[in-house]
Amino acid sequence: MTTRRLVEVDTPLGPAHAHVMRPPRARGTVILTHGASGRLGGVDLTAVRDGLVESGWAVAFVQQAWGVAGRRMPPRPVPQDEAWLPVVLALRSGRGRLPGPLVLSGKSNGARVSCRTAAELGADAVLCLSFPLHPPGKPEVSRADELRLPVAAGIPLHVIQGERDPFGTPGEVRAELADPAYVTAVKGEHTIKVTVPLVEAARAFLETVS
Repeated sequence: MTTRRLVEVDTPLGPAHAHVMRPPRARGTVILTHGASGRLGGVDLTAVRDGLVESGWAVAFVQQAWGVAGRRMPPRPVPQDEAWLPVVLALRSGRGRLPGPLVLSGKSNGARVSCRTAAELGADAVLCLSFPLHPPGKPEVSRADELRLPVAAGIPLHVIQGERDPFGTPGEVRAELADPAYVTAVKGEHTIKVTVPLVEAARAFLETVS
């Protein structure tokens, strides 16, 4: 039987909330977080969460501290990362420690923080949902340097990107990575509403993680 619990973690930006779903004999842990809205509950995120739990993974669905506080926009990368690190460390320590391997995952802004902190947190893989390669209409403002950080650290990376994502098409994302196999294209925009291919792609990548 899958257990559920809420873990509140103190951070430099205030408390963060991790909604943990843990199936029996979990295969590992996915720490999944939201985009720039600061809210949980989008159809894409909930579909991935539920699909991975059904596949035997423990999932911590994290509302970051700035989202809990009701902020409408994320902080700058340095304070955001400083508030993200204690959340992951708390979930991976103590009596209720979640098991490895550890996969960091998030949508959009959550994918960025996952990429930036993967090496420091000792992640075994990073799964990006709708990575925001650039602001809409501004391809010159690239975040490719963040996207490549896990690969540079030898950490497996996979990106699931909507075919019409204004923050970067699958082709644009592939062009920034050494191997086009790092990217799966699915129907949709920045929010991927047709969730079956999204979940299938997430599950397929996690099958390669050990």
